[in-house]
Amino acid sequence: MEESGGQDPVAKSRVLNVRPLRCLVPIFPSTPSFTSFPHTQAAAPFVCASPSGPFPSGFAPFYPFSAYSDAQNMQTPPFGFSGTIPAPVPINSFRTAANGDAGSSRRSSRGRGPSQSEEDGYSDSIHATDAEDSSKVASATTKKKTQKSSWASSSQDIDAAYSDVDIDAMVDKILESFNLIDFDTFRRADGDKQSVGYIRLIYEVLRRKISQIEDSKESTPGVTRRPDLRAGTILMNKGIRTNIRKRIGVVPGVEVGDIFFFRMEMCLIGLHAPIMAGIDYMGLKVSQDEEPVAVSIVSSGGYEDNSEYGDVLIYSGQGGNVYKRGMEITDQKLERGNLALEKSLHRGNEVRVIRGVKDVATLTGKIYVYDGLYKIQESWVEKGKSGCNVFKYKLVRLSGQPEAFNVWKSVQQWKDGSADRVGVILPDLTSGAESISVSLVNDVDDEKGPAYFTYSPHLKYSKPVNSTESSTGCSCHGGCLAGNSNCPCIQRNGVHLPYVANGVLVSQKALIHECGSSCKCPSNCKNRVSQSGLRVRLEVFKTKDKGWGLRSWDPIRSGAFICEYAGEVIDISRAEEFGGENNDDYIFSATRTNLPGEAMLGVSNETPKIPFPLIISAKDAGNVARFMNHSCSPNVFWQPVLRENSKECDLHIVFYAIRHIPPMTELTYGYGIVPPDTAHQRKKKCLCGSAKCVGYFY
Repeated sequence: MEESGGQDPVAKSRVLNVRPLRCLVPIFPSTPSFTSFPHTQAAAPFVCASPSGPFPSGFAPFYPFSAYSDAQNMQTPPFGFSGTIPAPVPINSFRTAANGDAGSSRRSSRGRGPSQSEEDGYSDSIHATDAEDSSKVASATTKKKTQKSSWASSSQDIDAAYSDVDIDAMVDKILESFNLIDFDTFRRADGDKQSVGYIRLIYEVLRRKISQIEDSKESTPGVTRRPDLRAGTILMNKGIRTNIRKRIGVVPGVEVGDIFFFRMEMCLIGLHAPIMAGIDYMGLKVSQDEEPVAVSIVSSGGYEDNSEYGDVLIYSGQGGNVYKRGMEITDQKLERGNLALEKSLHRGNEVRVIRGVKDVATLTGKIYVYDGLYKIQESWVEKGKSGCNVFKYKLVRLSGQPEAFNVWKSVQQWKDGSADRVGVILPDLTSGAESISVSLVNDVDDEKGPAYFTYSPHLKYSKPVNSTESSTGCSCHGGCLAGNSNCPCIQRNGVHLPYVANGVLVSQKALIHECGSSCKCPSNCKNRVSQSGLRVRLEVFKTKDKGWGLRSWDPIRSGAFICEYAGEVIDISRAEEFGGENNDDYIFSATRTNLPGEAMLGVSNETPKIPFPLIISAKDAGNVARFMNHSCSPNVFWQPVLRENSKECDLHIVFYAIRHIPPMTELTYGYGIVPPDTAHQRKKKCLCGSAKCVGYFY
């Protein structure tokens, strides 16, 4: 096939010499205490230092860790580089949004041009043109030096927020729990499902820990806290990342349908390199020439993109929309990402597509869905809403891939009533007992539902259980505040609230103390997360081979509350009466321990602290938790939660997400191993289908 521009014909079947378009100096250079690699790097990972510097000549501090707001000096970290490091050059794949407002999280972008607000702060309106020559770069460097004082104070303020916390020791402890302090070079270069999963878990644990620390401190005026960026920077410093080599097509360990709440996550696992740019591309060498080709794009809703059809995306080009005050919006140019997309059209290479969808749980949040591989079918230029020329690219999804974005579209249609959910037996299994309805669905066979039971969202104690410890509730009339060291509930949790924003649990613990009946705080207190009822739309559905199961129409964030295990608390001496050898499907026992290898999930090494042997029967009365099946690789974990009650022990079993869970994914947890004195109970065959399946459960 003849390439456009009169280039030599290329045989697409032969292996091409692929390498990064440019070799770049990292924005955050490594420090002696962090770097694990020699200065002469071969396929080295990205390494970086504190966002406060020091920085190599020609680079500005990374926004928003500084107050320096010159858009042309913001940089995107390189994804991977090899060989001798050349002098700094401008980064070159930023995409600009067409409308919207960045909001408070992007305060310095106001007045520079339109942008699209996102929860993680990454809109696509970051960069003006990067086609500066070396003289312009030198000029920008001089400007940065003269304005250094304008951002240095902000960086110092952020560092001061952690002055009394040994962040490095905290990180090492987290890495040790995952056994990843020595993350091998091979997994950095080419990942797998396990390494990608571990890195994402580590990132979430670290990000939530940093959020917890920040929440307990007073905010600094003019400083935007960004635990997502700080967590990612720390992991970059430690070399905890994977798939550092840019590639066309499939990224090892990343599956179609995976979801992300922060763009830094995609960078750490090699799905999409630029932290802010919408188009990621690389250099492809053919004969003696090198040309850019696109490897991935993010369609986050900030442009005039059209995605009405699930398998087709009309994608708008980059540039032309960022302007300074008094300057007009200009036509887009066939350069940088636009040129890479045009070259990919003629070359026919696959492009990874990540779609941004609105996070209904937040006002301005985004969730990113990896929708698989597409090919660019055609391109053209048309007048945009601004009246200037905009490049348009039509991408078509390759067949044979699992559904991802189409699942989201179907769920949305069920919610707004524009389409019917096939196989619905009952629109609300709870009969109004929950504030959010729970559908009962069977699209597998003719079974009309599970055996009769009474739906109850609460845990019922048949008789009071005396507390072994004295308990005094808090007096936080307006709700418990993270930095209130005088709050007894916070003290019982180890000087920090167990939850951060959106009710996300920071980490699994032996026992969590929530506010309860003896506390004076309101029902919306941040320390009453498990008492607020369902927050996501669930459905009980018939599985193909495991009976009834549970899944969610909504995406679930890692660490998010799902439900508690409702039913009747029974005495351990009556457990056999309620369950028995062959009829214990709806019995939960907190006396069980993890299955072998389950601790590798890295959620916690602590053994649950149960004040008494809690056993719950949901056979006759219970809630959605009774339908959760076992898995040897679960996506949900259970946590004992004690609600403050001065009169009696008010213990509950609460379920949280281990990792981000896409819509319509079955929710499962590990049933665990029974105590030795009940080991006579027979094993049951496990049908979880996990690669780590041990073949049985109790």
